[in-house]
Amino acid sequence: MNKRKDILGPMRVPFLILTPACVLLGIATAVRTGTQINPLHILLVLVSAVCTHISVNAFNEYDDFKSGLDTHTERTPFSGGSGTLPANPGMAKTALTIALVSFSVVALTGLYFTWLHGLALLPLGLLGMFIIVAYTPMLTRNPLLCLIAPGLGFGPLMVMGTHFALTGQYSWTAFVASLVPFFLVSNLLLLNQFPDVEADKTVGRRHFPILIGRRLSSFIFSTFLVLTYVIIVVGVVLSILPVGSLLGLATLILAIPLLRGSIDHAEDIHKLVPFMGSNVLVNLLTPVLVAVGLFIR
Repeated sequence: MNKRKDILGPMRVPFLILTPACVLLGIATAVRTGTQINPLHILLVLVSAVCTHISVNAFNEYDDFKSGLDTHTERTPFSGGSGTLPANPGMAKTALTIALVSFSVVALTGLYFTWLHGLALLPLGLLGMFIIVAYTPMLTRNPLLCLIAPGLGFGPLMVMGTHFALTGQYSWTAFVASLVPFFLVSNLLLLNQFPDVEADKTVGRRHFPILIGRRLSSFIFSTFLVLTYVIIVVGVVLSILPVGSLLGLATLILAIPLLRGSIDHAEDIHKLVPFMGSNVLVNLLTPVLVAVGLFIR
């Protein structure tokens, strides 16, 4: 049982549920085109997307352990890693193997869909693979790239990549829909950096909570949160998204107190933790509700 836990730990399995939520959004935009969808391709896309998430998680666990960051981090339920490698250093090579095997699955699946539909998928695939390997050692050193890389990965790259893999084409509907997880997932990682400011400084990271402080970073968080809902409304007004996509606005019931809480408790991590939980729920529910709206004809 402990061995299984040590293997699953670097994958951060409880957090992988975000991936199906984002993939569902891409499936919904693909179905809306009227294209006949191959169920096997849906399965391949989902497996590849989950492997993408596993790979970046495992690389992050390995790099944080090797850099010594794990010895300084105070973990919360939503940040600070799984704690697997500090508790069992001998699993470091296993974590790296998990990262590389998952990365290989992503690469092979990408090659298959590139062969099937052409080179138009290649730019998304290459950028996605770069983010997987470069996020922890490189992108976390640049505040802007650290902010937007997670959103790019789970937003435009995952949603539009899913859409293209299933239809062989891109669409404005998929692009606009992908901006919902872009803002949300960028925010997810941003808020999760608040507890890690002091620890992250020790290994040379430079994200916005370090650069400008938690308080000012909470206003970036609030802006991205507002833009999530603005893009849904604008997409419907411009007839790029169907009216049913307004279902995504239902999570405002969580987002409004989340916005206030992120500002009011930016410097008090203990009081911020419940809002970090609310942030996870908003990330999961909003794309799913928008997807449901897209399925409604």
